[in-house]
Amino acid sequence: MATLNIVILAAGKGTRMHSDTPKVLHHIGHQTILAHVLACAKQLQPEKIIVVYGFGGEQVKAAIHDDSITWILQAEQKGTGHAVQQAAQLLNEDGQTLILLGDVPLVDVYACQQLLKQSATGLALLSFNKSDPTGYGRIVRNHQHQVEAIVEHKDATELQKAIHEVNTGIMAMPNRHLNKWLKQLQNNNAQGEFYLTDIVGFAVEDNVAVTAEVTEDEWSVTGINSKTDLLQIERVYQTRLAQKLLHQGVTLKDAQRIDIRGSLTCGRDVEIDVNCLFEGNVVLGDRVKIGANCVIKNATIQTGAHIAPFTHIDDATVGEQSRIGPYARLRPGTLLAADTHVGNFVELKNAQVGIGSKINHLSYVGDSTVGKNVNIGAGTITCNYDGANKFRTIIEDDVFIGSDSQLIAPVTIGKGATIAAGSTITKNAPADELTLCRAKEQITITGWKRPQKIKK
Repeated sequence: MATLNIVILAAGKGTRMHSDTPKVLHHIGHQTILAHVLACAKQLQPEKIIVVYGFGGEQVKAAIHDDSITWILQAEQKGTGHAVQQAAQLLNEDGQTLILLGDVPLVDVYACQQLLKQSATGLALLSFNKSDPTGYGRIVRNHQHQVEAIVEHKDATELQKAIHEVNTGIMAMPNRHLNKWLKQLQNNNAQGEFYLTDIVGFAVEDNVAVTAEVTEDEWSVTGINSKTDLLQIERVYQTRLAQKLLHQGVTLKDAQRIDIRGSLTCGRDVEIDVNCLFEGNVVLGDRVKIGANCVIKNATIQTGAHIAPFTHIDDATVGEQSRIGPYARLRPGTLLAADTHVGNFVELKNAQVGIGSKINHLSYVGDSTVGKNVNIGAGTITCNYDGANKFRTIIEDDVFIGSDSQLIAPVTIGKGATIAAGSTITKNAPADELTLCRAKEQITITGWKRPQKIKK
């Protein structure tokens, strides 16, 4: 098999995006548009990947961080042919080149593989049938249905404009032909640009076979030129991810209302309600249920756990059979053992919680180690920050913390201890004892009046 070079055209400014961010650096899912194209290219195992960049070039290179890519600057955007000319000197003389577009994120690996098979000796194009082909280059065929040319919309006759088979811009050919044809390009057209598509005519003149593979998957060859395009492709991408989950046996309440910005791995009998967002690497074990409107990032939810609606989980682990939420927040470093309960408006940060422990209402537990079978009452907080340093709270097994208590770190609550409601604990509490902290006096000030709003 011939050596494969892949040239990705990514120099466009993307004026219709109305953004200071280069078009190819906008995101689909968790990756930039260009990163999606590069992922496809790498699956084809080429010897070289060459990215032709232009607008915002240094920003593009910095965002990709990939030493395996060769970057070529197209300082002036003079058309697709001119872009490929910039890369010509780097192409292996005895190899093949596949041209991909940096703004087509759903490009299909299988379609590219088929194209490369067709281009072993000739020129192979990827085309599709467009109901409204306005703006697209038309595939012109002769009476024998052989490809004769690609005519850009602005240069097309009325008869040619009636053609619905259009060019995708994705093509492949032997380098020995490509290098010759690139030297023949002229810019005598309505745009004053060097069209890569003109090589089709050169191939016909040279009696080199030209084939056009028609794809049925229009989205896989659709480029992004506006925020509307970005939105449409995002929905297609998310719908396809949802379909994969459905095929794996995941129950989705609405496949149109789930967003995956990373990887989501699911066990058996997983259920996901509407409007959930998964970011980074998320693993859901068997029989996990995710309620509506949850945001889960870089987390592992173990077997049988239930996550109630409006819960936020970030860089945390939830143990088996646990119950979390609604309206709970698990921040980075949180590790919950099996059968833990974290209820509404509870926030945990860098907290390790043992088997069977419960923090059910309106509490903050940060920088803490919580043992087994602990009950933390409503309104309890661990005061872990003195304004300059953070300290740790240790709550040992079988502790009961009464409601509205404050534990001033560093402090240890001994095994089996009980903290009376409303206590402010500044010293270690001994095991198996009741510890309380109360003001010595309850004072009533008679005749006191609340401040009144001053009338202007």
